[in-house]
Amino acid sequence: MPKLLLVEDNEMNRDMLSRRLQRKGFDVVFALDGQAAVDLADSERPDLILMDMSLPVMDGWEATRQIKSKDDIKNIPIIALTAHAMSGDREKALEAGCEEYDTKPVDFPRLIEKIRVLLKM
Repeated sequence: MPKLLLVEDNEMNRDMLSRRLQRKGFDVVFALDGQAAVDLADSERPDLILMDMSLPVMDGWEATRQIKSKDDIKNIPIIALTAHAMSGDREKALEAGCEEYDTKPVDFPRLIEKIRVLLKM
């Protein structure tokens, strides 16, 4: 069962998305801010990270950069999730080190397809 790290500070979004992911057979662990995301990526070694970009303590952009700077966890694929679907945000996420980008509200079938591609499922 692939382990996903869901980094989301909004309880309603976290609850809805995690339940749907668990029904699809994923083991889901949570981080509520960017610093916790970096720490949990290191300790939990998830197969993939779903990273909200607007987070307290440390934003998702910086958390992604920190994860990608660590040799032992830099290969964990990260999908940026953001409600800020502005021109250039996709490029900004990819520059920070994300392998993929998706917008909120989440189109669940599209997100699952991106997860499957990145995990080669």
